Amino acid sequence: MLVRKAIEVSGIVQGVGFRPYVFRLAVELGLAGSVCNTTAGVNIEVQGPPAVVDDFIARLSAEAPPLARITNVAVSDIPSNGECEFQIVTTHRREQVRTLISPDVAVCADCLQEMSDPADRRYRYPFINCTNCGPRFTIVGNIPYDRPFTSMAVFSMCPVCQTEYNDPHNRRFHAQPNACWTCGPHVELWNPDGKRIEVDDPIAETVSHLEEGKVVAIKGLGGFHLACDATNADAVRTLRERKRRVEKPFAIMVRDIEAAERFCEVDAAARQLLLTAQRPIVLVRRREDTCIADEVAPFNPYLGVFLPYTPLHHLLFADGGFQALVMTSANLSEEPICIANDEAVRRLRKLADFFLVHNRDILLRCDDSVVRVAGGRARQMRRSRGFVPVPVFLSDEVPSVLATGGELKNTICLTKGRHAFLSQHIGDLENAKALTFFEEAVEHLQRILEITPVAIAYDLHPNYFSTRWALAQVGLPHIGVQHHHAHVASCMAENHVEGRVIGIALDGTGYGTDGRIWGGEVLLADYDAFERAAHLAYLPLPGGEAAIREPWRMAVAYLVGHFGCDFVRELPLVADVPKKNLNVLFRMMQQGINSPLTSSCGRLFDAVAALAGIRRHVNYEAQAAIELEMAIGNSADDDSYPFDLFQDGEGWIIDTRSLFESLLHDIASRAPVGAISARFHNGLAAVLSEVADRLRQRSGLERVCLSGGTFQNIYLFEKLCIRLRKNGFQVFVHSEVPAGDGGLSLGQAMVAARAVAQSRVSG
Repeated sequence: MLVRKAIEVSGIVQGVGFRPYVFRLAVELGLAGSVCNTTAGVNIEVQGPPAVVDDFIARLSAEAPPLARITNVAVSDIPSNGECEFQIVTTHRREQVRTLISPDVAVCADCLQEMSDPADRRYRYPFINCTNCGPRFTIVGNIPYDRPFTSMAVFSMCPVCQTEYNDPHNRRFHAQPNACWTCGPHVELWNPDGKRIEVDDPIAETVSHLEEGKVVAIKGLGGFHLACDATNADAVRTLRERKRRVEKPFAIMVRDIEAAERFCEVDAAARQLLLTAQRPIVLVRRREDTCIADEVAPFNPYLGVFLPYTPLHHLLFADGGFQALVMTSANLSEEPICIANDEAVRRLRKLADFFLVHNRDILLRCDDSVVRVAGGRARQMRRSRGFVPVPVFLSDEVPSVLATGGELKNTICLTKGRHAFLSQHIGDLENAKALTFFEEAVEHLQRILEITPVAIAYDLHPNYFSTRWALAQVGLPHIGVQHHHAHVASCMAENHVEGRVIGIALDGTGYGTDGRIWGGEVLLADYDAFERAAHLAYLPLPGGEAAIREPWRMAVAYLVGHFGCDFVRELPLVADVPKKNLNVLFRMMQQGINSPLTSSCGRLFDAVAALAGIRRHVNYEAQAAIELEMAIGNSADDDSYPFDLFQDGEGWIIDTRSLFESLLHDIASRAPVGAISARFHNGLAAVLSEVADRLRQRSGLERVCLSGGTFQNIYLFEKLCIRLRKNGFQVFVHSEVPAGDGGLSLGQAMVAARAVAQSRVSG
């Protein structure tokens, strides 16, 4: 007796070798039937003896290709027929796309071996790939993921490549970017005017220029990098000056994992991350004897390190004598990364000495991802290449909504069924190019996922571009979501948490429901609503944005608030501030002129960093807070600065007077900066844990969600987690999406989806 089953497989099952895998498994078991891609995933019909068909179904998920990610397998009985062979059939298209697209992944070991073999026809071919590796997301223009819908459509395969592509027994069966020297993309070396330089080997010539200390713009998977020798201090300084990036650290690409271990302290978790197919930038502590130029990461003991992930990267290191290259996004500071050759020349001609380009179009820009190990797990700091567009898998189906994120570190989010799709890192929406990228990302993600949202979620800040854009979209309900509520909801969604939680949301800036700048918040929240149960005490932000760039202003604001103007006038902190200017600052705060009130935790870090002598002015976002954390070093100081808690209705105000009294005493006593920093972090963890205890007594809640950019501070994160768990709390944290504003859109989407589901919105 024969049975026939229809099997519908959902997940990341296209472009990852899933159909040839199914074909080979069916042939091995002697089964008849077919397999095809659909816009819903992969459909299989399989026919044979019942026990053999059951074996096929059992092995289907267990032995799937490494890049496949199966989210659902639906099996149903259908009538048997006279088929006696198994075949791969042409793609079918349905009304709505439900399949998932694989992200771009690093070149695999098999391809690298072929590329290194002089006898192989793809020897030194810089675009070698197969179904297990290479570009995906950045070359796809539409669904299904077939070659005509990718940027490879313009390259007609030669007969040999076509034979590979058509052979289900071949590793390159339906590998959409399949190509070779004869029929595929090629590289060229250009001068700063975009003119081709006639050389026999553009890669070898590029290596020579890098070894000479030149800056080269190199086209990769998701955009261009600006590259230079990371051990050449002059070259790194030149790149900094041209890119207008004063002190913000550069990432470095190293030759191999052994080089990473020579330069940095790479533990088992970091090593595993560096070697994954996603090839993210991993933050690891640098060794003291490293040859990496100090200019790569000034005043920072950590380096952002990643390994080569394209064949071109491997060829550069194979030909060069260098061990590490600065590989930073090819842009001026805070602009989107360049992706097109002519765009790169136009925008980068004053930054790069040469351009190593290729003629495979990048359809959507995608920066490198950044991760850091904390609590034994990877924590996303920037989720982009290698991870997007893999969705966050939700516990239940939700309505389709578009969430537009915040102003800094922007991402967007689209929901569909049980999937929440976060975009790649878009960045800070502070210039015209970034705004264009934002609109491109919205359009592209909606198109390739065929999602038509029924509502748009946005941040409450009226001046955010993402907010103004959302409100300008007509015909759909607009749902405003408070910034810190969205942070907590994001953590809940990632961890499949339903119901009310204690949410601790700490960051630099978020628009509050009272019109003030929030940032040190403890909420009682679910997806439906939130209650502000505790927060840092308000104080003025003297000079508005100027206070963010100049942390000494925040130190003055705290000290004036606690001890008065006369006290501050005598401090070394303001010794170089003209008396007239200082008096103006005092009047601004007293009269509320350009001094909005804030409860920001980020600004508290700034004040402490300024008083401790770490940083009075910053050159990039959160620099003072980052260097304050770094100052702890190997300090084992367990002392804590005290904070005060004052009841405010049913909630609490977290006051800092006692903190600053102790801090000033330690400064006067010349306590080590590392000890000062540790005591501040310990004290903040202690008071937040105490607030959680008080809220548990009041509400009975024992689940705590931690979110917001401050929790990218690993010392605080780990100290608070330890305290909370020791006190019996169940703690939920971010891993899959960033704790900072890069994960904000996920929370917005979940809050808005709940409102839509409960019909609490209007058009």
